[in-house]
Amino acid sequence: MSLYGIVSKRSFGVLLRRCLPSVTSSARSLHSNEIEEPRILITGSLGQLGTGLAKVLRGRYGRDNVIMSDILKPSKEVYESGPYLYADILDFKNLQEIIVTQRIDWVIHFSALLSAVGEHNVPLAMRVNIEGVHNILELAKQYKLKVFVPSTIGAFGPTSPRNPTPDITIQRPRTIYGVSKVHAELMGEYYHYKFGLDFRCLRFPGVISADTQPGGGTTDYAVQIFHDALEKGSHTCFLKPDCRLPMMYVDDCLRSMVEYLEIPGDQLSMRTYNVNAMSFTPEELSNELRKHVPHLEVNYKPDSRQAIADTWPMKFDDTNAREQWGWKHEYNIEDLCNVMMSILKPSYVPKEGKVSMKSLG
Repeated sequence: MSLYGIVSKRSFGVLLRRCLPSVTSSARSLHSNEIEEPRILITGSLGQLGTGLAKVLRGRYGRDNVIMSDILKPSKEVYESGPYLYADILDFKNLQEIIVTQRIDWVIHFSALLSAVGEHNVPLAMRVNIEGVHNILELAKQYKLKVFVPSTIGAFGPTSPRNPTPDITIQRPRTIYGVSKVHAELMGEYYHYKFGLDFRCLRFPGVISADTQPGGGTTDYAVQIFHDALEKGSHTCFLKPDCRLPMMYVDDCLRSMVEYLEIPGDQLSMRTYNVNAMSFTPEELSNELRKHVPHLEVNYKPDSRQAIADTWPMKFDDTNAREQWGWKHEYNIEDLCNVMMSILKPSYVPKEGKVSMKSLG
């Protein structure tokens, strides 16, 4: 099961040039002196973050040292880009065989079902999001691996402070996705303190990339609106116009993981950190997007995802990540719209009744 959709190839020239040299000096020292060429397994890698992160890590550690895996058949491009294996996270023996035969040092565990999808199939979400994490943690303990598991704004609930939401606070999510992510955070921290496991986790806001295909997430409107604006000049939003949520452009997200993974463990006071870049509402995003598509029409028809969003943070407090390991975002809402439009605009050809290139500026 994949957590995210595939990242645009065109954004990676920018990513590789801009964000990778910006890792901290301690991270560079670690890469060059202590952990040269770790063997890395990425589960659920045919998603928005897995494919992109594999490209970045292969650029740092070598093509053959980063192994993508999933239960899906890869595209020819993915298959030819580097090692790819079938890996079912619910099959302990299958995972164990991969870790042993591929001499894995790090596991980046992306496999999960998203919020809205999970609500429609709770038993499957429990198996994938909880049992899968158990398998990964137990194998990591046995083979002394470094483990990264992403978390989410969905790990908080209606009783959590929403603006801003700190790293450590009340967490009472009301989706199986959120519950499973809190479970993963706590189990990973338990394995760290009990067994010395090098567990690391970042809570991400909504992640936006040009090639993301909406997969049932509550923040998906922030991707769909760009495609709708270019294709038809209108968008129907499933959230209210004033529903504020934290967001992040994919290049910032990938860079945060690279920097965090390379920081020596003794420099971290926690194992789970918030990271943030921007927070905006559908109305604010629409207004910014109208700088590119002046006649964009947006209608609001909130559905069941609005109830989920109402329990989520409006803004992340990521002070600890910024102070302890130097996290700093590069993209704000204006940058987001500029880069998304520059990537997507060439893919859309004007059609009768659709938005014209003249209207795009």
